Formats: sequence, structure tokens, C-alpha cells
Amino acid sequence: MTPLDFRNTNSLWCSVLVETLVRSGVTQAVISPGSRSTPLTMAFARHPRIEAIPVLDERSAGFFALGLAKQQGRPTALVCTSGTAGANYFPAIIEAQESGVPLLVITADRPPEMRDCSSGQTIDQQKLFGAHVNWQHEFAVPEPRLELLRYLRQTVLQAFDRALGPSAGPVHLNAPFRDPLAPIEDKTAAGLKDHDWEAFFATTVAPPAKVSPASLIPVAARGLIIAGPAQPGDPRRWSEAVWTLAKHHGWPVLADALNPLRAHASTEATLVTTYDTILRSPALAKKLKPEFIVCVENWPTSKVLRTWIEELNVPTMLLTASAQNRDPLHGRTWHFRHGIEEVSLSSPQTFPDRGAEAYETAWRQAEAAARGRIDEILAGAPEFEGGVIWKLSRHLPAETPLFIANSMPVRDAEYFWPASDRRLRVHVNRGANGIDGTLSTALGVAHGNRPAVLLTGDLSLLHDTNGFLHRPWLRGSLTVVLINNNGGGIFDHLAVAQFDPPFEKFWATPQSVDFAKLCAAYGATHVAVRDEAHLLELTTTLPESGLRVLEVRTDRKRDAAFRKKLFADVAAALK
Repeated sequence: MTPLDFRNTNSLWCSVLVETLVRSGVTQAVISPGSRSTPLTMAFARHPRIEAIPVLDERSAGFFALGLAKQQGRPTALVCTSGTAGANYFPAIIEAQESGVPLLVITADRPPEMRDCSSGQTIDQQKLFGAHVNWQHEFAVPEPRLELLRYLRQTVLQAFDRALGPSAGPVHLNAPFRDPLAPIEDKTAAGLKDHDWEAFFATTVAPPAKVSPASLIPVAARGLIIAGPAQPGDPRRWSEAVWTLAKHHGWPVLADALNPLRAHASTEATLVTTYDTILRSPALAKKLKPEFIVCVENWPTSKVLRTWIEELNVPTMLLTASAQNRDPLHGRTWHFRHGIEEVSLSSPQTFPDRGAEAYETAWRQAEAAARGRIDEILAGAPEFEGGVIWKLSRHLPAETPLFIANSMPVRDAEYFWPASDRRLRVHVNRGANGIDGTLSTALGVAHGNRPAVLLTGDLSLLHDTNGFLHRPWLRGSLTVVLINNNGGGIFDHLAVAQFDPPFEKFWATPQSVDFAKLCAAYGATHVAVRDEAHLLELTTTLPESGLRVLEVRTDRKRDAAFRKKLFADVAAALK
């Protein structure tokens, strides 16, 4: 490996950037002179596997790089300083976009504190090329921290990938730098010299062209499949593909509630639903460390799981048909634009050794112990709001479309939804994770469909009361199960909850809405749920038409404390 430059933070940052590009396949960089781009120019110029070509005029440089990329059929790097320099690339970028030529355009920039204050050679460079690039991103200001260098590596890999397809074209990376720009030694990066950089770059080498991801999945003794939020068109087929891959390798599957797996459970593979609780046990978190991870579509919602994965930093394969970067953890990840069905079909049957069998057994035993204890606690806590999703998953009619609101309901689904084969169809707005349009989206899911259910908190429902205006036009049935805990329950789990005032007023935002009157104003049916038996009576069979709200009143602070105690008790009992 080419030695990295540890003389200062900018030197290390740019040497990691260039090394990542080189390992991806970039061999040429066209560079125009300037001051702010000094760290980039030094890194490209000193790398022995880069042909760094100086071109004075940026307009000419852009077209020269375009010609190189046409000739080579791979991305050429194009580097300039801040200010109007990048604007001179525009004609070449438009041509690259229209003719499908891959370019990696890197514009140096001043840091945020030097913008919008008449600082020299500074313009707004974010989204400088508008819709004429395949993708654009502004890097973080360099810092000598491994987690940020992992982010840098993964973002550069994403840029290289987006330049190539699915339709080749230019990608814009805006790179802000603070002084010192020259490679003057200041020892800020010296503490990272002893890190295992070969392992750091291990997944930057692009896999061989036209090779199935299935052939690159190692026959590891300790492999893990993790499936995050996914809403495929054919849930049964998608689930069967995941189970086939799991059975072929003898690996356990950790499945978020926001994909079909928990409602299409397999009797031939190990499904883990309680990983968030299991991994709160330090002993089990250490014992269950995998050697390889296959992530399907997205990482699950669980912060506990995500933190564990980040700390593991083990080789990972991310399978998603999306061209977007789906790896916010910035791990040692290979990205493949392949759906799980395609990979599963080409996956060879392997014969797990004793290590693999022992590893799967360890997960199965942990799941059985955690699930048994959670079910026992929830069965004995009829007034706990987290138990509502547990009851719905077990008692709603098979194949019911279920829309789950963001914030606390979606997390309680991940914590408590058990495995079954009841084929409930889960929907959620998990793209931006907001509470906007919750009722309206659920009504859209319900319209013309079989009787549907929405599980929501009070604030999410109030945020979209105009959704009730759709009621007269609803063709079908929507039952809204409203958890009214008088505010934002999720915030009681944050550190800011201990600062009151102003916590209650500005975060919890308690409300005093009379939901019976609100429903009456819109002509919707309102039912105050008396107890658990009443809730089950109202949801075991669903009406064929109409909009009704089943209001479950809970105590927000009591439930937050109960939830924390539940996690601690279950984790402490696991061995």
C-alpha cells in the first residue's frame, strides 16, 4: 500500500481520498492550479499510481478530462480550487452528462465559517452544477478521527459508483479545507499511524466485473444476515429469498419489523427479533461477534444494533437494488446493486462446520430466552403502550395492511414484534423518518385495499389532521389505533429529558386535544378503549368500510421508565 501522509489533518484526509480512488480504478487526475486545493493536489501528485496532469485553464481542463474518460471508459478525477474556478467546468460537465461519460469533479472550498462574509475567492459551491450531475456531496471539514475517515472512504466509493451508473455521468464532490493547506507537519494526525490501514482499505477494491455477489460470500464459521426496512412488491417471494440464503449458509437472520420476515417466518432458519435487547448484554454482544455480515436493503432502526456493528467493523456485503448509499455506518462494506432474489438464486448450498452451527445455536438460544422473557413481561403489563404492537401482531386478521407511524411506534415494533407466519403487510414512511402525512399515507394504503390499520402516537396524528378530510372518499376501511400518551414519548428516552424546564414545553409538547370531538368534527368514529380485552375485541375483526379511531390512553413517563427497566431486566437475565 502507498504510505499515507500523516504530516497534518488535511494531508491524511486527502491521501485517504486518493488511495480510495486508486483502489477503485482511477489512474488519472487533471488538476488546475490554486491555493485552496493544495491538499488535494499534493495527494494526487505524490501518488505513484496516479498520472497527475496540470492544465491551467479550468474550461480546457474539463474537456481534457472528458476526453481522457471517453478514451479510458472509467472516471477521471478533475480538481480545482475554490471560487469561480469550478464554474468553468460547467460546459464539460453538461457534455459529460448528456453523453454518459464518467467524471469525478472535486472542487476545493473554504470552510463554512469563511462563507457569506466577503472572504476572498468564495462563492456558494453546493449543488453548483444543479441537475447536470449524477450525484453531488459536500464533504465534512477534515478531522483526524477514524469514524470520519471511514465516512470519507465510503463516500468516495459511492461517488465512484455513481459516476459509472446505472447511467454513466459526472459526480460533484465539494471539499472544504481549513489551514494549513500545505503539508506542514503539525502532528494532528500522528496518532493514527499505527492503525491497520490495509484492513481499512480492504473493501475499497471493486469486486470483479460480472461476478455474482453470492460467489463472494465466504463460507465463514460466524456469518450473519441482517435485514432492515424493506417494502418489496412481493413480500412472500422476498422473504423466501432471504430464508434460502440463510439456509444455504447456516446463518441466523436479524430482521427489523419493517420488512416482511417477521410476518413470513421460516421454520428452517433462525430468525432473531430481539437483537436490540440481546445486544444490551455486554457478555452476549462479545460472544455473538460475527466474521462476516450480509446486510439486505438497509440497516435496522435499532441504535443498539447499529452501534454494535460500528464497533465490530467486520467485512460487510450490502445488497440493495438502489443506487443510493445505504450505509450510514461507513463500515468495511461492499455495495452491490442486486436484489436479494437474484443473489439467493445463485447462492450455492454450503455445509456449515461445527463453528457455524455453534454460532447459529448461540443466537437461537439467546432469541428464545429473550423472546420468552419479553412475552412474559408484556402479557403481564396490559397498560404498557409498547404492548399494543405486540398484541396487534398476534391478533389482527392475517394479511392485514398495517401502517406504523414514526417515533415511538416504529421503535416499539422493532423491540416487541414477534415472529409468525400471519403475513401482515407492514408499511412505514421510513425514507426521511418524519411524522409528516402519517394519516394521509395510511389512508392511501387503505383505499381500495383490504381493511387496514394505522398504529400512531398522538402527535403524529395531530400533525396530519387534514388527513381526516379524505374520509368521505375512502373506499375501504382504516382503523387508527391511537396511543395517546399526551406528548412525544420518544423524547423521554433522550438525555435532554433530565433538563426540565424546558423539556416538557419544547420537546415533550403535551397537548390537550379531545380526540372524540376532533373525530366528530370530521365524521370519523371514535372509541375510547377501556382495556386490553376491549382492544382485542375491536381489532380481531376489522370493519369493511369507514374510518374509526381507537384511542388507547397511556402514561408517557411511566411507560418510558417501564421500557428501560424491561430492557435492563431481560439483558441481565441473558447468559
